[in-house]
Amino acid sequence: MELAIISGKGGTGKSSISAAFATLSEKVVLVDCDVDAANLHILFNPTELEEQVYVGSQKAIINEELCTNCGICIDYCRFEAISNIEDKVTISETSCDGCKLCSRICPFQAISMQSNDKSRMFSGNFRNGKMVYGRLAPGEENSGKLVNIVRAQAKKISKLNDLKTIIIDGPPGIGCPVISTITGVDSVLIVTEPSISGLLDLKRTVEITTKFNLKTWVLINKYDLNEDLTDQILSFCVEAKINIAGKLPFDPKIVEAMVNCKSITEYAPESEIATAIAIAFKTITNGKD
Repeated sequence: MELAIISGKGGTGKSSISAAFATLSEKVVLVDCDVDAANLHILFNPTELEEQVYVGSQKAIINEELCTNCGICIDYCRFEAISNIEDKVTISETSCDGCKLCSRICPFQAISMQSNDKSRMFSGNFRNGKMVYGRLAPGEENSGKLVNIVRAQAKKISKLNDLKTIIIDGPPGIGCPVISTITGVDSVLIVTEPSISGLLDLKRTVEITTKFNLKTWVLINKYDLNEDLTDQILSFCVEAKINIAGKLPFDPKIVEAMVNCKSITEYAPESEIATAIAIAFKTITNGKD
């Protein structure tokens, strides 16, 4: 089973639930596809890490010895990344899109492309199996491509170690990294919360999973903070024919567990929320509504 856990917005508790699911299974491959802000490795501290360099894009750089300040590159740069500062052509690293046009039109071959090689993919062992995660360097792009590479590595590790369950902690939102996370999985769990933004973002996320014809579940976290909105979420799921995995109560022990580098199912296995998470996980793995 390959299960992707996503949310339409940040702060719903998606990563905490991913961690709990990972420690409920016998042995799993845990995958952190939130490459812009990976954090599960902090919780589980994987060992025997293998590190791979990820090059997602390139940036233009100027050889000042060859540059004549002719300004042709400035005129052609559609991203306004090139400017003349104090009679010196300068390229903004953050604005450069890596399209290579400037390097091609420069009559003096003063511009070349340099690979961004600060992003990484890691794989290793954690206390309940194998773990794979990516870390996109600040300012770098193509996070969807890195997610694809992370998922491919996870599948490879799953096959080599005969681990049948892959738990994927996806990024929030509905952008390219999310699409890369959910494509081809067996099931998707959308974690939401009883707030106006939670409900609206849930609806947007369901639109995406529906278009991909994915088996979709919804888990309402902190349902008891606003039971009216919880009822609205439940009504939406029934109307949209979306499977409901369960409801989780608000519990400060979640934070305590994170501080102690444990999932809630490890830290307080007999608690109401840990029990509810275990039931939700069993419901999803059994494929029952």
